[in-house]
Amino acid sequence: MSDQELRKEAHDLDVTVWVGKKGVDAVVDETADQLDDAKLVKVKFLRAARGGTTTDELAAELAEAVDAELIETRGNTAVLH
Repeated sequence: MSDQELRKEAHDLDVTVWVGKKGVDAVVDETADQLDDAKLVKVKFLRAARGGTTTDELAAELAEAVDAELIETRGNTAVLH
């Protein structure tokens, strides 16, 4: 599937992973498990997680940690495939 098709599919998805003050490391296992079960996972980065970094940086870090493709970031939300 193309990135555009994946973005369309992700539009109606609910957020299933929230990254908080414990950071990306705290949700790596859960995100990997969800990616095994579903094609797409929507992740929300809370203000406490962002600190001095951007959502794009955190999303890229999480995608790399779970060996996934970052489809898009919009606001404080990212979609992984």
